[in-house]
Amino acid sequence: MTETTLTPQQLAETCADAMFSRDHASQGLGMRIQSVAPGRAVLSMTVREDMVQGHGNCHGGFIFALADSAFAFACNTYDEATVASGCSIDYLGPGQLGDVLTATAEERSRRGRTGIYDITVRNQHGQEVALFRGRSYKIRGTVRRLEETAAESQA
Repeated sequence: MTETTLTPQQLAETCADAMFSRDHASQGLGMRIQSVAPGRAVLSMTVREDMVQGHGNCHGGFIFALADSAFAFACNTYDEATVASGCSIDYLGPGQLGDVLTATAEERSRRGRTGIYDITVRNQHGQEVALFRGRSYKIRGTVRRLEETAAESQA
């Protein structure tokens, strides 16, 4: 399939596949891509024992990592390499051992080289655990070209 025949949905899925194949951090934390669409991504992660902090809850850094990964996949669905320029998170409730946390990232604005994305993290009961807002910045290159470059350097 040539680039000109890809629908926006197919492009988003192709970009997600290319990024996830290189994303050892998200893979190592057990994250799974549930869905992607242009400007949107849904990722999930099960809270493991090694993610629990001294108060018996999921460490906030792991919740942040899940939200940040969903943000990254959402803002890279257009095959334009995009990175975070800033973000903030508000924790609303704890994640518990065994919880399945789901981060839903949604594009709010995308103009020129910048974008704004809101990410909601919920547990398997639909309770909000965190709200994350990310600001993106488009850099040079494409998501899929990075995949080709990585493959060429390993050959």
